[in-house]
Amino acid sequence: MGRTYKTEAVVLRSIRYAEADRILHLYTADRGRVGAIAKGIRKTTSRVGGRLEPLGHVELMLHQGGGELHTVTGVELIRPHSATRDNSYRLAVGLVGAEAMLRLFTEQEANERAFAALTRFLDALDETPSGIRPELDPLGLSFQLKLLWLSGYLPHIGSCAECGSDGPLAGYSARAGGAVCAGCGAGALVLSADGLSGIDALLRSPLADAHAAGLTERGAREVLAVITSSYEEHGGFRLRTLHAG
Repeated sequence: MGRTYKTEAVVLRSIRYAEADRILHLYTADRGRVGAIAKGIRKTTSRVGGRLEPLGHVELMLHQGGGELHTVTGVELIRPHSATRDNSYRLAVGLVGAEAMLRLFTEQEANERAFAALTRFLDALDETPSGIRPELDPLGLSFQLKLLWLSGYLPHIGSCAECGSDGPLAGYSARAGGAVCAGCGAGALVLSADGLSGIDALLRSPLADAHAAGLTERGAREVLAVITSSYEEHGGFRLRTLHAG
């Protein structure tokens, strides 16, 4: 028994399974996070193998049976994002974003805003210029900040998260959930004016405008530190794609 349904999805991860299959981690428009198996996809005769690459935006036919994994029965490409996959810098930025999506949105529950943010991120990434370090890319940082916001972990930077004073703000406390003043900053991450303005600019700007937000290298490093400390405090994880090196 079971049933077949159609949905848009982005392939976040693809893992080899058995002799010719792949296990796919998908984020779908209708059901949120879904695991699926694509049978025979690695055979040279497969017609769909190239359509289910990581970061691809696709329309899928999925069959939901009695197990946890749904089965791919049909696929059509919407946006292959070849310009991202064929560029090592863009690919590295994209894989960080994909892992952040996997770790922050784990439920089979539709989240239209999260799916829209994911597709906008990938569309913008196709046009992103290469930088020095993918982990400091403004678009990647902006996307991760927006995912934290959509997950309920938006960094509070308007006033001290501990005492409520207007500042001056001097650090970031993941435990408190935001920036802290000098008097409350024992053990907090150092957060300069570049970091504070960088977080604010990236949160206010559309993803497509992230590279025009005026982020300095120092600001980018501090924004990344805020993001990673938020992952560790609220989710108990570190992104492997950020620490692979």
